[in-house]
Amino acid sequence: MAAPRIVIAGSANMDLVGVAPRLPRPGETVLGDEFLMMAGGKGANQAIAAARAGGETVFLGAIGSDAFGVNLNARLNGSGVDMRHVRTTYGASGVAVIMVDRDGENSILVAPGANNAFVRLTPAEEAAIAAGDVLLCQQEIPVDTVVAAARAARAGGTRMILNAAPARALPDELLANIDLLVVNEGEALAVTGGDHIDVPGLLALVPRVVLTLGGRGSRYADREGRDETVPAFSVEVRDTTAAGDAFTGALAVAWGEGRDLVEAVRWANAAGAACVRRLGASDALPTRAQIDEVFQQG
Repeated sequence: MAAPRIVIAGSANMDLVGVAPRLPRPGETVLGDEFLMMAGGKGANQAIAAARAGGETVFLGAIGSDAFGVNLNARLNGSGVDMRHVRTTYGASGVAVIMVDRDGENSILVAPGANNAFVRLTPAEEAAIAAGDVLLCQQEIPVDTVVAAARAARAGGTRMILNAAPARALPDELLANIDLLVVNEGEALAVTGGDHIDVPGLLALVPRVVLTLGGRGSRYADREGRDETVPAFSVEVRDTTAAGDAFTGALAVAWGEGRDLVEAVRWANAAGAACVRRLGASDALPTRAQIDEVFQQG
């Protein structure tokens, strides 16, 4: 079977990761254990995740002309991601400052940098989306770009997944072009504007929803009446930073392969579990073999 073509339109950041016994409180300095620097950003993470999970992956986005941009381009290329369409803008790349404690919890500050320059899709970028099996977007780039990408996917017959992170309300035109919405509980509240998790309310907006539940697994629901909770896999947690990106990238590949969506969610849960066993964002994203190892243990 040919590898599915997954197109990612999203952010790329350089992640600066500090590990400490606990996260500092406001105004406090905590002596750390170690420091890591690696490629990150939800778009780049999900592109690497999809490539390692077995997808033929194309990345659309913007990086800076600084040393971080050179590193980001090399890291994504080295992970098997097609970077031919990536824009290089004068100035700083996106940067994320990440603090992780020994229990794997984290706090993250993101400076978008070049990601804010990823606007007005070019004809070549629109053609790349139309040639894909699945388009995967997030919300760390300008919303107008996400809308334009979703519009290009619908025009080209490409299925569109939106991982609605970070949380915010979604424009009507974007909602009209989403085939599958992936949200955690906080993001689900932001989409519906309510004070409780409302899966029927989400399904009034989009045809299919995956609600990620952290250590409790995931829930899949669609307008055809399916509503199933898919349990998590039990593993030792080192760092939860990129678990959601591992999950979403693997989900895009599994759906692109034609798997039943509940089975695709189960495999994506295994990808998230494989990811949290290691420290870091892109460094921790699992290969297809590592995902299958966890999946088969379940």
